[in-house]
Amino acid sequence: MADYPIVDSHIHLFPEAEIPTLSWATPDNPLAKQHSVSDYRAATGSPTNLKGFIFVETDRVHDLATGAQEGDESGWEGPLAEVSWLRRIVEGTPREGEGHRPDDARLCLGIVPWAPIPSGPEVLERYLDRVRDVAGPETWSRIRGFRYLLQDKPHGTAVQPDFIESLKLLGRRGFTFDLGVDQHRRGRQQLEDALILITSAHEGVPDEEKVTVVINHLCKPNLGIINVADPSFVQWRTSIYALSMCAKTYMKLSGGFSEMPTSLISQDPAAIFEAIFPWLGVILATFGPRRIMFGSDWPVCTVRPPTTVTGGQETLDPNAWRRWKLIVERMCYMATLEPEDQAELLGGTAIRAYGIDQSLGEA
Repeated sequence: MADYPIVDSHIHLFPEAEIPTLSWATPDNPLAKQHSVSDYRAATGSPTNLKGFIFVETDRVHDLATGAQEGDESGWEGPLAEVSWLRRIVEGTPREGEGHRPDDARLCLGIVPWAPIPSGPEVLERYLDRVRDVAGPETWSRIRGFRYLLQDKPHGTAVQPDFIESLKLLGRRGFTFDLGVDQHRRGRQQLEDALILITSAHEGVPDEEKVTVVINHLCKPNLGIINVADPSFVQWRTSIYALSMCAKTYMKLSGGFSEMPTSLISQDPAAIFEAIFPWLGVILATFGPRRIMFGSDWPVCTVRPPTTVTGGQETLDPNAWRRWKLIVERMCYMATLEPEDQAELLGGTAIRAYGIDQSLGEA
């Protein structure tokens, strides 16, 4: 396969000193250690065609209730500290031991921080001002959108009026919204809410102001299903078709390893591809290669199921990034995608969807 420029549309980074601010980082979590740009470069093997990555927020501890109080922003400390961390990467000013160097700035093509979307547009406006102040001009220019994870929130969160009005504000301001839902663990309602969210956020809005929505991780389907007649697969397929009909909506080809059963995740990329082709085929048939973007979900993609770890084997798979890339490349080959479509899927779609400055990422 040709070495098309790669934009990894979904990675997470965090320094050792700020792990206590991560909401999920329990002591027994194998990811609860520093994952910085140097670690990412090692995981990818630093291929010459890797143009760069888009950083996505890491679910820092936050308090919407506190942050929503007039003049009180203490509930935003964790997310704003994350913006400061990204500023050090972009400006090439690492603190000792943080695992990045000045020339790593070129790899950070875009940033998608957390935002208090459910709090409504007035609070969101104030939060955006704080992010701009903390980020500084150079880093602010690389903030292309925002995310508020819905995968673990009560059903109905995404369809509340304040949530919808916040998305309309993002659209007016030229920002994207990363949509993270989880059909595998939360069921059909998450997909139904996602569709209502997008259609409501676009309703009555001029095309140029409609928020661009980037769906994460295929909506997290259960990739262990072996019968495509299974109700879960049928529900997912139906929802993906409906979501693909929405304007300014894209899909990240990412997060697959987290949804695979133990029996599948350790197999070679060719076998994994064969097993998950029904899902990949649906995504290609609905969104098409020019609304799909490659993403690794590093370092989450590296976590091995506990039952696959034996002896002195690491709990994290150092080859996960390269294995997922091989699966995506095999999909492109088996679907006989045109060279232009392959180039879009691997990098061009992410650049267009997020409005990334194409001069970034150049050595």
